[in-house]
Amino acid sequence: MTQTTEITIIGSGIIGLLTAREFLQAGYSITLIDKSLSGQESSWAGGGILLPLYPWRQEKAISTLVIKSISNYSTLSNELYNSTQINPEWYDCGLLICKNPDIELATNWCTTYQIPFQETIPSFINNFNTKTKNPLWMPTIAQARNPRLLKSLKVYLLNAGVKFIENSEVINCELKNNNINTLSTNKEKIKVNQLIISTGAWTGKLAKQLLPTSLHSPEIHPVKGQMLLFNANPDTLPHMVLDNDHYLIPRRDGKILVGSSVEHSAFDKCTTKETKEKLFTFATELFPILKNFPLCNHWAGLRPGTKKGIPYIDKHPEIKNLAINAGHFRNGLVMGPASAQLIADLILDRTPCVDPAPYHL
Repeated sequence: MTQTTEITIIGSGIIGLLTAREFLQAGYSITLIDKSLSGQESSWAGGGILLPLYPWRQEKAISTLVIKSISNYSTLSNELYNSTQINPEWYDCGLLICKNPDIELATNWCTTYQIPFQETIPSFINNFNTKTKNPLWMPTIAQARNPRLLKSLKVYLLNAGVKFIENSEVINCELKNNNINTLSTNKEKIKVNQLIISTGAWTGKLAKQLLPTSLHSPEIHPVKGQMLLFNANPDTLPHMVLDNDHYLIPRRDGKILVGSSVEHSAFDKCTTKETKEKLFTFATELFPILKNFPLCNHWAGLRPGTKKGIPYIDKHPEIKNLAINAGHFRNGLVMGPASAQLIADLILDRTPCVDPAPYHL
């Protein structure tokens, strides 16, 4: 049986990894369990824009976590790079939003949260083939290259002594006095003290599997998103672009991501020709120079969807040593640091960094 650590986290995507980092900094020993390899699901598959799409159209509880998180991302990226020599590529390249029929809501949101913006757009908008409506330029919006951020976080945690148990699926648990004492996986039994479930789109399913009679399972469902990648030259696209529901994201090495679809297809991660063609057409019509570069990748991931996109960050009302940090939909990266801090605050009885009420089970 595996040696017991103080904190056990099921799920090692961006939320699990950042949660582990938060407890590590508080001085706790940690084990991370994952049914596959660390960071290979939604966290890896997303684009890495450090802003929700049209945040003024979303719940205030999302903005609360976003604003607290993005103010720390540059420092986090530098810390990880200095520690691991793996660059998460935090990149404040800016975001151009081509169509804003709700421009007053947009500018009020930016003003409220002190996000710089310009309604007078620089000349680079002429590079795009689109009919703009109240375009908005947000020069400080950044991105992180999520696969490298995940890799850097993992190495950082390993170097600090965090234990990873990968390719290990949790099957059931043993309860005593409203505490989960032991987890059974397909390989071994693992004793636990404090348990946190951060398994993204699989969180609701796993919670019901472990606690079939509980009335407090999180309502989280999978939402598939497909992405494309063009192998362009560096500086082909100097900033991110959002046009209607799709976007282009340039990496520092020139590669350009195209995203993304929103598909309610259970736990199916298969890519489709139809969506590939739709994203390809969007990208090459918006930014015609992309026709000169090869399409080099097409993939899909499953986001953890909730009714309003608000995650569950809470201690379980029935099980004394269980907590949930999951359900961030498209915004796991951008809400991750504050989410990790909040769940640690609640478990360690610290003053919460934000009001925890909107995130309750």
